Amino acid sequence: MSSVMDMLSLYHLMDDEVLANPYPLYHRLRTEAPVHWDPFLSAWIVTRYDDIVHVLHRYSAERTPSPGQMSAMGLGVLSPVASVLMKQMLFMDAPAHTRLRTIAASVFTPARIEILRSHIQGIVDQLIDKVDNNGRMDVIADLAFPLPAIVTAEMIGVPPEDRDLLKGWSDDFAEVLGNFQHNPDRLTAAVASVEGLTAYFRSRIEHSGMQLRRGLVQSLLSAEVNGEKLTVDEVVANSILTMVGGQETTTNLIGNGMLTLLRNPDQMQQLIDNPSLIPSAIEEMLRYESPSQHTARLAPEDTELGGQTIRRRQAVIAVLGAGNRDPERFPDPDRFDVARGDRRHLAFGWAAHFCFGATLARLEAQVALETTIRRLRDIRLEPSPLRWRHNLGLRGLRALAVRFGTR
Repeated sequence: MSSVMDMLSLYHLMDDEVLANPYPLYHRLRTEAPVHWDPFLSAWIVTRYDDIVHVLHRYSAERTPSPGQMSAMGLGVLSPVASVLMKQMLFMDAPAHTRLRTIAASVFTPARIEILRSHIQGIVDQLIDKVDNNGRMDVIADLAFPLPAIVTAEMIGVPPEDRDLLKGWSDDFAEVLGNFQHNPDRLTAAVASVEGLTAYFRSRIEHSGMQLRRGLVQSLLSAEVNGEKLTVDEVVANSILTMVGGQETTTNLIGNGMLTLLRNPDQMQQLIDNPSLIPSAIEEMLRYESPSQHTARLAPEDTELGGQTIRRRQAVIAVLGAGNRDPERFPDPDRFDVARGDRRHLAFGWAAHFCFGATLARLEAQVALETTIRRLRDIRLEPSPLRWRHNLGLRGLRALAVRFGTR
């Protein structure tokens, strides 16, 4: 009988070496068992592009146990987390999902986002101003974290100066979203952070003395769907989701993208020589090192996929990072090509659950990348080991130390 380490399983992402480069594992899964029952995770693992699209189209997103079910499983400590997740659109199907998403998307229309370009440019310039005479920076701490933290706070309608407080809570909440094997040592912190986020947003909604700026929270509060307003709990839960999603994925996109460019200096030079390729480069970064690596669904009925029988309500993990390296969809998928320009990747999900903040994330990354390579010359990695965050679903670096000269 083969050892655990020889078995195909996403559980291997718990290993630092696999987490640093999961693509050989994805390749094995895609070629040897593209629809694979993972006994460690009690879920089906799907890794081919077409199969992932099918799952995202047809399978159910309503996969969060209720607080009562959590207690019945002996996980009552997670009941506060379940109470929030159940009210988030990420874990809903139509019509409940449509109701919430329509309101949220109205704040993030492409036209409204484009108006922010000059404001985002000003934020990026200020961040680069702080480091451009130093000759070195941490791309994550100095740019990739503060930029989306500031912008997301403004879009939601809370003070940007609260970003460090919100980021601490966000990191713990992202661990709940991104990890299918929760670290028992982090449960207390995760629950406390969810409670902190809930109390923060609730206080801003319910206490007249708290200033609430124009943004997503205000839009959710004032909206009516078929004559009904959202409950405070729904507003709080989806404000949390938007804040966490807006920060985590954009931070990872900027950090992963810069690392990929530094590892491919010929592609970096292409962008320096031809900045008009930057929008295309962002799409390739999203495909090549997806900030979101997997998402889960439940089979709505007994069905067959990839020659396997999947039973009703069995969990299916769609590995977006594997689909984005599927050679049947992307020729030479392990080659990073800033001119590829293919927007049909899976990094922002698909269909009804396509990320409504995608336009904002793209814009922030475009401005951050263009400004960095324009203002800082000869950017190169510091000779220190890379440390990836231990979040198996939201792929990003803890730090990215670089050196550079100034223009």
